[in-house]
Amino acid sequence: MSVQHAVVLIDHQHAQLLQFDSGPVQVRKFQAHHHNTRQHGSNVRTEHEFFGEVCDALQNFNEILVAGAHKAQADFRHYVEKHRAHLAPKIVGWETVDHPSEGQLAALARKFFVKHDRMAGIP
Repeated sequence: MSVQHAVVLIDHQHAQLLQFDSGPVQVRKFQAHHHNTRQHGSNVRTEHEFFGEVCDALQNFNEILVAGAHKAQADFRHYVEKHRAHLAPKIVGWETVDHPSEGQLAALARKFFVKHDRMAGIP
C-alpha cells in the first residue's frame, strides 16, 4: 500500500498544498475569495468557503501535516473538527512556521514524515 503524504501551509488568505508520493512533489495553491458585503458574518462565510476548498483538496491523502501560523492553524483545526470531522484523523501533525519557502516547506514535511512513518512502523 502506497502512503500518500501532503503538507498544507495555511493562513487566513492563502494555502499551499504539497503532495508527496514516489514521484516529484506536486504543488497546488489556493486563495480566499472575498465577498465585499456589509452583511454580518461575511468574513466567517468567506473563511469557511476557503477552508472547505482546502479540505476538499485533502480528501484523498492518507496522512496530512498542517503548517502555518498558530492562529491560522487553530482556526483551521476548529473548522475541520466542526465541519469535516472525517478528515481530522488523517491530520497527523501540526507545525507552527513563519513564511517558509516552498523548498523549506518540502524539507520540513519530508523530515516530519520520515520520523512519523518510523514511529508508525512504515518502512
